[in-house]
Formats: sequence, structure tokens, C-alpha cells
Amino acid sequence: MDTGVATASELRLEKLRRQVAYLEERSPFYQGKLRDAGVGVRALESLESLVRFPLTTKQEIRESQEAAPPLGRHACVGLEQVVRLHASTGTTGRPSWVGLTVRDVEIWTQLTAESFRTQGIRRDDIVVHAAGLTLFVGGLPVQDAIERIGATFVPIGTGGSEKVLGAMRTLGRTVLHCTPSYALYLAEWLRAREIDPRSLRVRKLTCGGEPGAGQPAVRAQIEEAWNAPVTEGLGNADMAPVIWGECEHQVGMHLTGGEWVYAELIDPETEEPVPWETGVEGELVYTALERECCGLLRFRTRDRLRVVGMDCVCGRPGPRVRCIGRTDDMLIVLGVNVFPAAIRDVVAELQPRTTGAMQVVLPEPGPRVEPPLRVDVEHAPGVRDLDGLRGELETRIRERLTIPARVTLVGPGSLPRSEMKTALTRIEETR
Repeated sequence: MDTGVATASELRLEKLRRQVAYLEERSPFYQGKLRDAGVGVRALESLESLVRFPLTTKQEIRESQEAAPPLGRHACVGLEQVVRLHASTGTTGRPSWVGLTVRDVEIWTQLTAESFRTQGIRRDDIVVHAAGLTLFVGGLPVQDAIERIGATFVPIGTGGSEKVLGAMRTLGRTVLHCTPSYALYLAEWLRAREIDPRSLRVRKLTCGGEPGAGQPAVRAQIEEAWNAPVTEGLGNADMAPVIWGECEHQVGMHLTGGEWVYAELIDPETEEPVPWETGVEGELVYTALERECCGLLRFRTRDRLRVVGMDCVCGRPGPRVRCIGRTDDMLIVLGVNVFPAAIRDVVAELQPRTTGAMQVVLPEPGPRVEPPLRVDVEHAPGVRDLDGLRGELETRIRERLTIPARVTLVGPGSLPRSEMKTALTRIEETR
């Protein structure tokens, strides 16, 4: 029976058709790309037919902006209509500009607020923001979202641990928003000053910016340190600040931005679609459904997701996911794909004998690494049986990840910490 009420899928399809038609009209980059692929808005019979469209890569966006700076040939409007410019963090190359119109800013605010609502941010919360605030998309857009919810936003940014401490002591029960690396770093920093992080009465932590907050051992380490629950969000600098968010049940992130962003999984090697089913892994691909300045079709994020379940007891439908790493961080040892974040999870499981800090040491850039994989791990203060700890770490890595590892134990505080994203790999210096 036709009720006359459009379903969510029908509404998304209509948005997608409008967006593709808009790009065909206004974006020189997509005019050529779609023409070469022999597809266009008429090919969109369903959401699933989007797989016939070509993928867009970060390198293409960089080349587009080099050819037509600053916004690029993929942009649909000029600077005169842009009210804000952000830049990607540039972790895999030269940063690229992201232009936003008034409408784009509003959409980012709505979808980012939806993630934080899902993560449990309330009107009466005080959110201490201890992440990047400058060009970073996790700065001003997060402020817009927190204020849209009606909560109080405290913009501290990075490099301000003393200010974070002062705010928490003065303001009382707060929410800490930061990377998981900084949550652990700040806890260590406080303990070094004989301050128990739990004494600051943080209500909860919302983490993002890197994998980690959803990894069981790392999450347990953060929650034990702060005596507060941790939820995580996931976004993309080129698409939107936070597109996924985890609810209070902490069983994986929900696609909270699905009204504005269409998400796919693909096999990163074959580029074939991967169905949203429990247990599958794939690379996350985004399409903007409503974007005025820098529209993106089938944008490869390089984020590797695992679907941990479908639907949720909170009532939200769809997949629940964890980000297990980036495809460009992945290493290959004896034909086995290994993510440094998975090794960190193994190391964190052996606390309190380890501090949880580790780094994979590579003789040269990956992805292929000759075995055994070298891993530097910090042992905790007072640990005497270092040989036993080293052996247990190597055994767990071999059993869990099916690769041989050579663990080198280093003293507490030997490995670098970061107030943003902590590097889990380094290239060995040669003299």
C-alpha cells in the first residue's frame, strides 16, 4: 500500500540525484570524471547503483587544487560564496583546503551535533575541548555542534594541559573531548604531578581523531584512569567532522550522519563493494548528499572498518562499526595484513606490567616488512621479570595476529607521547 510517505532510502536517493546533477552542472572535475566513466544522474536508479560511479581519491583532490588553487577544479562555487576554509591535517601528504558555504556550515553543524547527542552530550554538560582548534575540522565545527546542543564549550585546544587541569578543577564535573592518545597522555601527566585523574570527576570522555578509543584494552586503560565512560566518533577532514557516533551501550559506532552522507564499504584491493554485515571488514567510502562548495562522490577515506554488529538495543538501526586502522598504515608481514593499532591493543592488555606505550620500528617505509616485526614496548616501573614479559608479548602477538615479532622493552617514559595523534610507527635511523 502506498502511504505517500517517502522512506529514508527514497529521500537519500532523491538527495543523491540532486547532488550528482549539481556536480554535473558546476564541477569541471566531475564533469570530466563522470563523462569518462559513462555515468551520470540518469544512471542512479537506486542507491546501490552508485557502485557504477568512479571512486575519488585524496590524490585527485590534491591535483585538482594544484591545477586550480585554492579550492580546486572539483569545487562548485568560488571564494566569494565561501564563508569558512578548513584544511585537512596532511598526515598522508600536503594538506588540502575544504571550503564551506553558509549552507555547508549549517549541515556540518547538524550532523556533528547528532554524533555528540548520540554520544550522550546534554544541554547541562561542560565540554572541555582539548584537541586542535585552528584549521583542523575538529575545532570550530565541534564548537558549533556543542553550542547547537546547548552545552557549554571550553576551547582549550592543544598544548594546554595546565589549562585543562585548571578548567576541570574550576568548572567541576565536565566532559573531556580529545584524542585517545591525549586522554592517556594527560592521565600520565597528572600522575607525575601526584594528581589522581579520577579526582577531577570527569563525567565522560568523547574521543576521536585516531583509532584507539574503541579498542577494548585501550578503552579499559582510559576508563580506569579517569573512572569515566569513553565513547568514540569518526569523521573525515574532507567530508565532515564527525559522521559516526557511539551510544551509551558502547557496542560500536552508529552512522549518525546518514541524512547528509552516504557510506559504503569496499575491498581496498579490488575496489568491489562489501556488504554491511556483521564480521566484515572494508575501506570506508563516502558520498556527500548535500554539499555546495566541495562535493565529493565515492571518496576513499582509507579508514578500515570492521562491522561488529547490526542494529542496537538503543533502537538505532544499521551497522555498528569500529575503525581498526588506516589502509595506508597497514603493514604486510609474511602475507598477513597487520595494523599497528592492533599491536597496541595487545600491549595494553598486559598492563600494569606495561605502560601501554609502544612503537613499531621499521627499517624502511612499508607496507611490506621482513619478519620478525620489531616492536618497542615500555615496561612499567618496578617490573623485574623483563624476559618473561618480553616472551609473553611476543607469544600474544604471534597468536593474535599470526606474525612473528621481536619485542624490545624500554623504560617508562622512553617513547614519545603526543597531545594530538601519537605515531605508532617510526622509521629506524641509520648512520
